[in-house]
Amino acid sequence: MTKIVECIPNFSEGRDQAIIDGLVATAKSIPGVTLLDHSADESHNRSVFTLIGDPDGIKAVAIALTKYAAAHIDLTRHIGEHPRMGAVDVIPFVPIKGVTMADCIEISKEVGAAIANEAGIPVFLYEESATRDSRRNLAAVRKGQFEGMAAKMAKPEWTPDFGEAAPHPTAGVVAVGARMPLIAFNVNLSTSDVNIANNIAKIVRGSSGGFKHCKGIGIMLEDRNIAQVSMNMVNFEGTPLYRVVETIRMEAKRYGVHIIGTELIGLTPAKALIDCAEYYLQIENFDYDKQVLENQVG
Repeated sequence: MTKIVECIPNFSEGRDQAIIDGLVATAKSIPGVTLLDHSADESHNRSVFTLIGDPDGIKAVAIALTKYAAAHIDLTRHIGEHPRMGAVDVIPFVPIKGVTMADCIEISKEVGAAIANEAGIPVFLYEESATRDSRRNLAAVRKGQFEGMAAKMAKPEWTPDFGEAAPHPTAGVVAVGARMPLIAFNVNLSTSDVNIANNIAKIVRGSSGGFKHCKGIGIMLEDRNIAQVSMNMVNFEGTPLYRVVETIRMEAKRYGVHIIGTELIGLTPAKALIDCAEYYLQIENFDYDKQVLENQVG
């Protein structure tokens, strides 16, 4: 495959295995596409798929998955910890090999137009595809969530990029865009007080004065009765994982709380984990290009 695009659609369903299985089957049915990973979380009530493929295949799978989700996921009945505005909440495209960011932006626009026309779901373009600065940040686009989206879209500044200026009655709206790789990374705390997680999330996320490349919220994992700092790391080299972990560890101590574990959702670049190993092992004069075996043989 000379051209490879990654697509990481997020679905507002993490509990109904039959629907998740249907999404998997749909993903696997499209030629030129490989489903690398999928994960479902009951507390978040959300599933994340990681697919790679050639541009034509990746466009086709994004459209097919959106149609399936729209037919089977009803947001009027959806309850979960993760913020959401659509049955398919977000569809990012990431350049991997033989394609540019400009190529992915064009793919996002073609997919967005098709989703609006064929599935009847309004589309906002976000990140590198955004048509205005106020729409670059997914959190700004999603603000109000499904329940508040009708009132939001009635405002001229929130007319969608594709589709009607009103959410689909059960599938809501979807954000489609192009971006660089991000890491979905969660830190679990030894407390059931979600306010502590919210306070710590406010400290580490860039929008409230924390780390520039970190987005974060506090979430309650009801099935485990623990609070979680749920984050998207949009540039792991600008803000490495270990730096955020150590800041959370430090801030948690003020509440008599400690980290009990972390989670990676979906796939992550190997270098993000190797950077953590270098830090915690205190490796002196480490050379990533020369001292990682796979970099020498791959």
